Amino acid sequence: MTSPRDRADRCPGVCRPWIADDGALVRLRLVGGRLPTAALARLLDVAERHGDGTVGLTRRANLQVRGIASVDGRLPEPVVADLAATGLLPSRSHELVRNVMVSPLSGRLSGRADLRPVAERYDALVCADPDLADLSARFLVVLDDGRGDLVDRSLDVGAVAVDDGHAQVRAGRHWGEVVPLEALPEVLGALAHRFRRMRPDVGTWHVDDLPRGGAAVLGDLHARDLRTQVRALPLPEGPGLQDDGRRFVHVPVEGGVLRRPDVDRLLALAEGELLVTPWRSVVVPDLTVTSDLSRETA
Repeated sequence: MTSPRDRADRCPGVCRPWIADDGALVRLRLVGGRLPTAALARLLDVAERHGDGTVGLTRRANLQVRGIASVDGRLPEPVVADLAATGLLPSRSHELVRNVMVSPLSGRLSGRADLRPVAERYDALVCADPDLADLSARFLVVLDDGRGDLVDRSLDVGAVAVDDGHAQVRAGRHWGEVVPLEALPEVLGALAHRFRRMRPDVGTWHVDDLPRGGAAVLGDLHARDLRTQVRALPLPEGPGLQDDGRRFVHVPVEGGVLRRPDVDRLLALAEGELLVTPWRSVVVPDLTVTSDLSRETA
């Protein structure tokens, strides 16, 4: 098969920025959109010191900073050090391949299973594996916790929870076996390895670029489990109640760009962690306050 492209992807990272007209653009990958408040505060400081003063949200629930001065297509080491100090660059060698999307409210509201541990374990396995560092930076893992909010997202590999202990594996447009959640990170890692071995050249970015697509990666195909036939309405803006009795608030972000007033408002409300969504918005979870939170979406 001829690759649909003749070059490697150019998806940016800290160690491989995209040089735009307004300066370098860097992307920082969040596992399942999870963002410590302290990391966001530090990142905004870096953006104001070295970039255009804003933090952008991507449709893969990641962050980006633009307008940074570069030298010969790279960031100066002091800038890289400042970005690393945010805690959002845990692996320079694997930063480009840490693309893991998870149902944002997994483990907090509805859903069949908490897929946060699966995402964290998969990410740890990837970062510890030198062979996976050369996956395409566009290779994407998508984990839907059974509510159906991400089931329609395009992906390379992923899974949909079918009960509180199992999920059906996916690759491209095809479906694989139902596996226990405790085995899922290793299964996803094995699929990533299989794709890496099968790709003919650097222009093969995605599983569906292969001659048989996800079918080639999965090997054994299975019928789609009826329990994966779910769809979720878009998460409403404003406050909501978690399963544990605490509250959350879904905050829209105009244009997907956070500025100082936006960040200050989020940090004043949050209690340790934020969730960046694939819809370029932010969820503030685990709130113990009892006041009316509707004003936080104003």
